[in-house]
Amino acid sequence: MLAMPRRSGGSERETLGLSLHLKLWHLKLCGIVAALGLMAASASALAEDLTFMLTNGSSYAVKSFFTSPADIDAWEADVFGENYLPAGNQVNVTIGDGREQCVYDMKFVLEDDSEFVEKGIDLCELGEYTLSDAE
Repeated sequence: MLAMPRRSGGSERETLGLSLHLKLWHLKLCGIVAALGLMAASASALAEDLTFMLTNGSSYAVKSFFTSPADIDAWEADVFGENYLPAGNQVNVTIGDGREQCVYDMKFVLEDDSEFVEKGIDLCELGEYTLSDAE
């Protein structure tokens, strides 16, 4: 008759119970970590993105568009990059600079190289901005 080897440190049932308990604890821990990660990602996504509709109601194409938080004296990179906004057109603009900021300064460079600067615009409150010809 062959004897089955015995496990040391407790019965097989105790070992299985402990193993199941550790696995459940690990799953709960992973769930908590995942939930915290999603909450942090959601909060940072809300902080990073400010979207508004920009309408060019002027007679000129806008070849460059710069923004800057109102409390900073430096322009960010050209929002349009290689693109431009023709007269009479509109575009959704997203500022994803990671700031919890609503008030921005804006600089428009038109096709004739003239510049127009608008300071202290609350883009969260407005949700849109229309550039028009000077009267």
